[in-house]
Amino acid sequence: MAKSRLMENKCFCDTGLLFKDCCGLYLEKNQKAPTALALMRSRYSAYVTHNADYLLETTHISTRKYYSKAEILKWATTNEWRQLSINSFTETTVVFNAYFFDENKQPQTHYEFSTFRFENNAWYYLDGKFE
Repeated sequence: MAKSRLMENKCFCDTGLLFKDCCGLYLEKNQKAPTALALMRSRYSAYVTHNADYLLETTHISTRKYYSKAEILKWATTNEWRQLSINSFTETTVVFNAYFFDENKQPQTHYEFSTFRFENNAWYYLDGKFE
């Protein structure tokens, strides 16, 4: 999908806003996500758009070594991302379900309890617990 057309579509994170007015601000315009929830939503959109650089950049430096660009891209491109559902959130945590089809076109649900840290005037993904 062309970048200009992408910006005019509804955002992948299910806020109902246009991508350019939602996650596009962080993924394309280099703005910092103002909250952990906004960062989590933008990271979901980054998986949908295969933006591994953004995913690495927004992972806290203390845990970044556990991730590789190649593995992120593999996970992002192997799956067909369908929907994001926020279950609950606090200032530093987000609990969500990400619905997708795997490489065999089988429906899957990724449940995660994510933790975030605000440091140097920016939010970062710290870690997550999965089911």
